Amino acid sequence: MARMTPFGETIFSTMTALAITHDAVNLGQGFPDEDGPAEILAAAQQAIADGHNQYAPGPGVPVLRQAIADHQERFYGLSVDPDREVLVTTGATEAIAASLLALLDPGDEVVAFEPYYDSYQACVALAGGVLRTVPLTWPDLELDVERLEAACSPRTKVFLLNSPHNPLGKVFTAGELSTIGEIARRHNAVIVSDEVYEHLTFDGATHIPIASLPGLADRTLTISSAGKTFSTTGWKIGWATGPADLIRAVRTVKQYLTFTSGTPFQFAIAHGLGLGDEVYRGLTESLDARRGLMLDGLRSMGFGVQAPEGTYFIVADTAPLGVDDADALCRAMPEQIGVAAVPVSAFYEDQTLGRSLIRLAFCKDEAVLRAGLERLARVPDVRL
Repeated sequence: MARMTPFGETIFSTMTALAITHDAVNLGQGFPDEDGPAEILAAAQQAIADGHNQYAPGPGVPVLRQAIADHQERFYGLSVDPDREVLVTTGATEAIAASLLALLDPGDEVVAFEPYYDSYQACVALAGGVLRTVPLTWPDLELDVERLEAACSPRTKVFLLNSPHNPLGKVFTAGELSTIGEIARRHNAVIVSDEVYEHLTFDGATHIPIASLPGLADRTLTISSAGKTFSTTGWKIGWATGPADLIRAVRTVKQYLTFTSGTPFQFAIAHGLGLGDEVYRGLTESLDARRGLMLDGLRSMGFGVQAPEGTYFIVADTAPLGVDDADALCRAMPEQIGVAAVPVSAFYEDQTLGRSLIRLAFCKDEAVLRAGLERLARVPDVRL
């Protein structure tokens, strides 16, 4: 397929392979070192023992769809119909892919902020769409309304939003989201909102689903995942919520992709979503302590850093250390100093942007983070 020719191995696969080859500390790929809450793991085991091991219904098991609807009401005051407005997917990545395949005709345009998670560009291309990007400039990360307006055209069909934002850690404010929503409404565009880090916010930042703002629920597909919230990335349980007509369109595509997946895990996540606030709070507090450890360590070495408001990634600038090619640095570090990171340039359409920035995951065991910091102190010695 010609339109997919530019897309080879993802940067995450490349860096993880280098980490394995050189026995490096892997701070590149965003998977936690620790399992999720014991209650959720036990619920998965119980679901297997109870015989929930065959195909789930295509839209997802009813108990999970109800739990997702309850979650949206509990945390955001959003009322969604579990039977018509909820779709369980094989992770958020499938939800994004199925949404774009459902919404785009060849030549339709998608507006997204960059840097962006790498699957966005590939999924737009797979659907035959055209990606129009609006840069978020590190470290200020301010919404550039003029550039957002300029990125739109009569062919704009979708706004692809990510908040909390990977890799920058930005949590969009209510004012910013209202502006984005108003521009999307003027262009009659659907908003596909990737909110997988919704419960991982810090320093008083509050995640606001764009669908919760006045007049935007009827044009928004909200996507999330249990993997990030409950440290169960390998289970690949995600979902989309939104208007019945949009969910129906996404479900039509999804049934020809995976059809369904992870039946016992769906039951377990249904249990997890109903756990008390202390479970959600405990996971975030644990991450916040590790975030502080990484920020302090990186600052002490001379990296340029800004505390992320959300996600479990820190962006660090290597320019103050005399390194202006983060891609070359990241490819050399696993072998030379035994640590893996991801170059932020991989998240840009124009890879000259973010040239000196690296992304580091802090969702790791504290001992792993300390080992990684010790090795990162040798960045100035890396030969490029």
